[in-house]
Amino acid sequence: MKLFRKILIILLLILVVAVSVVFVIGYGYYANTLKEKPLLNRIEEVTNKENYMSFEELPKIYVNAVIAVEDHRFYDHGAIDPIGIARALFTNIRDGKFDEGGSTITQQVAKNVVFNQDQTIIRKLGEIFAAHDLEKNYSKDEIFAIYVNSSYFGDGYYCIYDASKGYFNKEPKDLNLSEASMLAGVPNAPSVYSPTVNPDLAKKRQRHVLNKMVEYGYISQEEADSVQ
Repeated sequence: MKLFRKILIILLLILVVAVSVVFVIGYGYYANTLKEKPLLNRIEEVTNKENYMSFEELPKIYVNAVIAVEDHRFYDHGAIDPIGIARALFTNIRDGKFDEGGSTITQQVAKNVVFNQDQTIIRKLGEIFAAHDLEKNYSKDEIFAIYVNSSYFGDGYYCIYDASKGYFNKEPKDLNLSEASMLAGVPNAPSVYSPTVNPDLAKKRQRHVLNKMVEYGYISQEEADSVQ
């Protein structure tokens, strides 16, 4: 029994050291990135865009669609969502493939604004620290607006205004449920879900968005079914 306890203590110490080292590396990566350009300056580059849309200017149907499909607990958690991470891990193990990442909208802002799109463990760790700084300095509504104004929607559209005008020739405020749910699904994989590139896959993704909106009570099943 004593030997077992000693082994357990040693394993726990190794785990603590390993986690500490990993987080130190992640924070170092984040800190070095900010040396190139501070977080405030990076955010200002987004908010100073000519076609930047504030949260108040975004249609509620589009906001609901994005939250439903990307981070339905967005207003209930902090920079990261342990429940979302656990759910994504369970789903990926169950399905035997990497379907869900568990990233919050705030983490996606960190990826869009602070880092590049490289899928590395170090970048993901740095993302956590960036997300915490974002949550300390900006409101949830501001973070949401930064997200949709810094996301890529395919076809050369790098914000919700340009995507709405480019795909539907209308301003975001005029989007209907069909259009809003379509645009909400594109940033997950713009090269795959762009309506002009893969219309069938775009519609499949749109249906997923609509199902999520029904699941979380934003629309009725009848409203979802009305979208063709």
